[in-house]
Amino acid sequence: MTIRRMKTYTGGQGYVYQYYFVGKRAAPDAPSSIPAAEYIFDVTSDRKTTFAVSVLLPEQALGAWAASHGRRLTDAEQYGAVKMRLFQAFDEIEDMMADGRRLEVNAGTLDQVLTTLGVQ
Repeated sequence: MTIRRMKTYTGGQGYVYQYYFVGKRAAPDAPSSIPAAEYIFDVTSDRKTTFAVSVLLPEQALGAWAASHGRRLTDAEQYGAVKMRLFQAFDEIEDMMADGRRLEVNAGTLDQVLTTLGVQ
């Protein structure tokens, strides 16, 4: 049995979210011309209803970042960027279950969240 560590984040909309990381896989519905990794989190804001949130990290965004910084991101840095994108959604989206189930980290967002984390 896998024990998952539940974490808490208070979003900008006033909701207190609990979430945990479920796993990472190749995004099954991403077009083959634009492969992406899908990071899956289980999220709840009321401790009753849990729903999955997928954060897609396209190879195209990773390649653009690597080209401009001269190195590839480590797995930990990629996870950090994805988690920061999840936090942005918690801050900005009022109804995560209806409107925030599928998020993407594009090249601009990737650079922004990594700068916030101090990754260069």
